[in-house]
Amino acid sequence: AIEELLARIRAALRTKSGRDSQMLAVGPLAMEVESRRVTVRGQEVELTKKEFDLLRHLLENKGRVLTREALLDSVWGFDFVGETRTLDMHIKTLRAKLHDDVENPRYIKTIRSVGYKFIG
Repeated sequence: AIEELLARIRAALRTKSGRDSQMLAVGPLAMEVESRRVTVRGQEVELTKKEFDLLRHLLENKGRVLTREALLDSVWGFDFVGETRTLDMHIKTLRAKLHDDVENPRYIKTIRSVGYKFIG
């Protein structure tokens, strides 16, 4: 819980400090934050706003296990009321668009009964 709070604070500080024009890249995956553009091996990947925000949050916290609740709070907002399956469906479509394999993930790993982790 403390680690998640610190991760959120760091992400907020990055946004506030004007580093919004940053480029996030892991292997063949690249994200241009300001233009909201994502490419894999140079090919543009069309993402919805929520998919982009979810991927950005995972990338900014690469290597950290993010709980389902933390992801819902940071991407959908603290006042989100709805199915937690919404997150699972967004992860599923994001994996499909990134050509990520659930059994042998290159980017997003499921941490059973906890949440997800971007492994890059």
